[in-house]
Order: sequence, then structure tokens, then C-alpha cells
Amino acid sequence: MRRRRSTAKPSRKTARQIRGAVNYRNGAAAEDIVVDDYARRGIPAARRRWRGPGGEIDLILEAGEGLIFVEVKRAETHELAAQRLSRRQLDRICSSASDFLSGMPKGQLTDCRVDLALVDAQGRVSIIENVSQL
Repeated sequence: MRRRRSTAKPSRKTARQIRGAVNYRNGAAAEDIVVDDYARRGIPAARRRWRGPGGEIDLILEAGEGLIFVEVKRAETHELAAQRLSRRQLDRICSSASDFLSGMPKGQLTDCRVDLALVDAQGRVSIIENVSQL
């Protein structure tokens, strides 16, 4: 008996899964670019995609005795990427950063900041330091 090939279009769930996989890979590639950018400046990555109670922190970098928590955003332009960071998301990042600091020797007294790393379609990086102060 011969099987018929299905001519049905992929289900919505399948299309969503494909978009999710593409977005995941694009995000990981953008994070790699940002890690390399900081490494060229002598700032190594300590953790990637660390998940705390407030949500995920894309990168945690070691800056001397302090830490830099980095949110990476990728879009066609740096301006579009910057628009993707909401106040609510920044608050969640700060909450997770606070939880991470609780495990450090100096705890909440650890010198730290939150940076926003913007990656455009050409792979160029722009860093906005200390966005938690904005």
C-alpha cells in the first residue's frame, strides 16, 4: 500500500518553533559577538545566560573585583535594538543581578553595573554602560 504525502502547510506551532530556534541562534550569535568585544577590552565573561528569580541575565562579566551584567539586544539597527529594552525587563534584570550578588563574597557591596549591548544586522556592537541609572 502506498502512503500519501501530506500537502498540508506546517502547523502554527511548527512555525513558532522554527522562529524560536532562529531567534535563539541569532541571540546566541549576538552574545558571542558581545563577549568577543568585551574580551578585546580585557573584560572576560564569567557566566552566560544565568537565570535568577527575576529572569535571565544574558552575560555576567568580571571587571576587576566587580561585575558587569549585560543585556544583549539585536536588531537591524542599534536604535531598533535599544527600543527592545523595557523598564520592566530592566527591573527584572536588576532583581536577578541582586540575587546573583548574594552569592558573592562582598554580597550587595560588590561593585557592579548593568550594560546594554546593541548588535546591528552587520554585527557591529554599541555598548551603553550603566543603563540601570537611566
